[in-house]
Amino acid sequence: MTSEDEFFSCVDVSRETMERFRGYSRLLERWNTKINLVAPSTLPALWSRHFLDSVQLWDLAPDPLTTWMDLGSGGGFPALVLAILAKERSPKVVFQLVESDQRKAAFLRTVVREIDLNADVTADRIESVKKCSPSVISARALAPLSKLLEYAYRQQDEHTVCLFPKGKAAQHEVEEARKTWDFSMMEFASKTDPQATILKIEEIKRA
Repeated sequence: MTSEDEFFSCVDVSRETMERFRGYSRLLERWNTKINLVAPSTLPALWSRHFLDSVQLWDLAPDPLTTWMDLGSGGGFPALVLAILAKERSPKVVFQLVESDQRKAAFLRTVVREIDLNADVTADRIESVKKCSPSVISARALAPLSKLLEYAYRQQDEHTVCLFPKGKAAQHEVEEARKTWDFSMMEFASKTDPQATILKIEEIKRA
């Protein structure tokens, strides 16, 4: 069974959604030869390492879900994967992808346009983005937790939930972040990496 087959055995979606995922995969592989969207060594495991890893955030999102802001979107993980899923499951959800690298932002816009996703791409520094009080703020492999909380603090309202996938240094990052920030947090074991965890964070305040 290929990694693509494994992905679709884990994620129950329509044939149309399958084609969107495949279209995204093809665009990513094509663009990755020109700009570094993902490490080339991870491409053979694209469907598990990046796609399935991103999908698991969906079940941790709040209900109702209206807007999803992804910081430092890079190659589109988790935001584009979740926008594809949302197209079928919650089509009114709007995704805002923030990516300061102009070439990566061009790639993200190309995917959004070619596979018809309900998403906007902001090619600017995170600090410069206007507050939008999203339902969810996510960021994957972007910065230490203390920095992510600083970004999220500027965007959140009382209902915002932050979903931050973290690796084996998660506990250290949490300890460091608590020196500067107060927040409520739940941890969820990653379904794709035994050393990883997903931090679900709310009510961010300065300590």
